[in-house]
Amino acid sequence: MIARLKGIVDVVADGWIILDVNGVGYLVFCSAKTLSRMNVGEAARLEIETHVREDHIHLYGFADDTERDWFRLLTSVQGVGAKVGLAILGVLSGDDLLQTIAAADKAAITRTPGVGPKLATRIVSELKDKVGNLALGVGNTSTDRQPVSAAGSEGVNAHLRDAASALVNLGYGPADALGAVTRAAAQMDGEPAVQDLIRAGLRDLAPVET
Repeated sequence: MIARLKGIVDVVADGWIILDVNGVGYLVFCSAKTLSRMNVGEAARLEIETHVREDHIHLYGFADDTERDWFRLLTSVQGVGAKVGLAILGVLSGDDLLQTIAAADKAAITRTPGVGPKLATRIVSELKDKVGNLALGVGNTSTDRQPVSAAGSEGVNAHLRDAASALVNLGYGPADALGAVTRAAAQMDGEPAVQDLIRAGLRDLAPVET
């Protein structure tokens, strides 16, 4: 199984490149964000996800471990194949996905061509707990693959992470906590303090009186 390729970019096309590795040309499918970094004639290194099927072997290339691990996480959702996973990563970075899913912002996911509201809802539903744990650095994201390195130590604003951790310590679930402080931060100007985020998060999570 191929896990990484280093070589010279020979061709850059719509959705894929050919990477020349010591005279052997590998066709590698990439997201739009990764493709934007590729220039013909320049050296490149790609983290590779190899998919072996009865009728083909496809290589999917990523600029770093973060993007590759998000691809694995996204394609674990029913209805999200490799093509859709790459399309999502072409629109939303790992950092964007982390906060988008935690905040249940389905509209942001539907900005991806081919992803409608129904699939966006499924992505949020199936990944929200995994993403909440990922952001706060607790637990694993899956039983067989563990893309904790995908964004666990970076990407989430430190204040958001600290505020969400405080809410988790008060008994709220990781995904609910991160979603609450993310929504709160979106309504605040500048860089809000941790205490302000905690208070706003508590108001967001408070049961609605009837």
